[in-house]
Amino acid sequence: MIRLLDETTVGQIAAGEVVERPISVVKELVENALDAGATRIAVAVCGGGLGSIEVTDDGAGIPRDELRLAFARHATSKLRDALGLTHVATLGFRGEGLASIAAVARVSMISRTLASDFGYAVEAFENAASEPEPTAAPLGTRVVVRELFANVPVRREYLRSPSAEFARISGFLATLALGYPEVTFALEHDGRPTFVFPAARGLEQRLAHVFGGLPARSMLGIASGLPGDASTVAGYISPPGSDRPDRRLQFLFVNRRLLRTTLMAGAWNAGYAGYALAHRQPYGVLFLEIAPDQVDPNVHPTKSDVRLRNPSAVAAAVRHAIAETLAADAGTRLHASLSFAPPVNAAQQSGTSPSFDFEAPPDGARGGGLRVLAQLDNTFILATDGDALVLVDQHAAHERIAYEAIERRARSGGADEPLLIPYTIELDPPEAGRFEASRAELARAGLEAEPFGERAYRIVATPAGYGARSFDVRGYLDDLTDQPPGLDARQRVWASLACHSVVRAGERLDVAEMSALLARLAQCRNPMHCPHGRPTTVRVEAAEIARMFKR
Repeated sequence: MIRLLDETTVGQIAAGEVVERPISVVKELVENALDAGATRIAVAVCGGGLGSIEVTDDGAGIPRDELRLAFARHATSKLRDALGLTHVATLGFRGEGLASIAAVARVSMISRTLASDFGYAVEAFENAASEPEPTAAPLGTRVVVRELFANVPVRREYLRSPSAEFARISGFLATLALGYPEVTFALEHDGRPTFVFPAARGLEQRLAHVFGGLPARSMLGIASGLPGDASTVAGYISPPGSDRPDRRLQFLFVNRRLLRTTLMAGAWNAGYAGYALAHRQPYGVLFLEIAPDQVDPNVHPTKSDVRLRNPSAVAAAVRHAIAETLAADAGTRLHASLSFAPPVNAAQQSGTSPSFDFEAPPDGARGGGLRVLAQLDNTFILATDGDALVLVDQHAAHERIAYEAIERRARSGGADEPLLIPYTIELDPPEAGRFEASRAELARAGLEAEPFGERAYRIVATPAGYGARSFDVRGYLDDLTDQPPGLDARQRVWASLACHSVVRAGERLDVAEMSALLARLAQCRNPMHCPHGRPTTVRVEAAEIARMFKR
């Protein structure tokens, strides 16, 4: 039998979509305060939010005649009609927040507007709200939520401990504060202050609270234009080598709305291509400002996600902004690490011809004091500029040089060099399948192989300059299964080709070869990392060495 549900049941069902746990209440009330123009927001929580939640702001307040209406479902001051959904400029707009909270908790509200000499108080529970009563109050609104989920106790069974629920609230409020540096945020738990973020122009203190003091000091600022008028991407991202095993510290604001989404996950990966190791994630916060008519926030009752009218263009712009920031930082760090302009072509100077000399450094380039000292374990180049020691991983450095050279030649054509004596390789069925799938891309990168019987191939040409080196086909095929983050299929082929065609760890180099390698590394677009994200260069300052000697 079909029956019409009563208002109380309808309210609790709707509230289940909006109010999932105490943090949902804090989110709704704090976003209301921000929409009201608050410059100070104080949140006080007891028992992880199950005891009480109090949010006080100094915003515009609610007039007496609208206080009861504020608790009615689908009543809002932020939207007039359906046309307004096409250009939402506020955090709230659905008119469900207060009604949903009152459906599962007892709510007290005191609010005063600038036009009134005193405030008015109202009580709400389920689908009823009391008549407003006059009371002394400062400008703004104070909302107290008690007995959360008391009328739906089954919901409490799914909550975690008070400390865990409060941790969610604390993390959310600290992260939200990143998007509103001009607003003072305060939080306390069980009567004890947790943090106070005073209004400020910069984000330094707030970055340190969210990401940690040391990581925050090394974060890189980004700023770039996006497609469309007055659209920008800004924020702070982690430097290469500083990463995490998951995405939990990748935060995204769209038009100052904090989202719980993986909307830009692909852009993060692509932007960090060649700068991050596989299975590791960068961290940071991105702020996207996009024309309101290009964003649809009406996706979920919690307003924790949005749809973009042109997501591919926005993702491309974000990827470009991240990549450009990392490239600029790589150049800066290279200068700080090596402290020299590219030296004269040491191979020509000594009369030798290194086996990997497929692209000479610029003519006339001279060094500024960096001197190759030795090769450690036939793997690392040790050099100095007189102020610090510089360690270079010869394989990672040469891999970066080769990758960029292969990339340039693959994009422009003419990348191969025929072999005078071709050689043959035989592969097992899985290897042959992977090799055949990438053979066309290998040819464009300069490595040409012809079928030569069942699961056999004859290598007839290699990338220009590689004729003197053997190509590790099986190592290349194994490497294809490891996907560097952000690289597309073609770039993975190039990265694997570079990795298995260059000088290896354990291979002896003379001083001329090491000097030539450093010279070419300095000319790379991303000299600090190999295509798989491993670092190429480490600088050990004199002060750090002094600490080792307890000086």
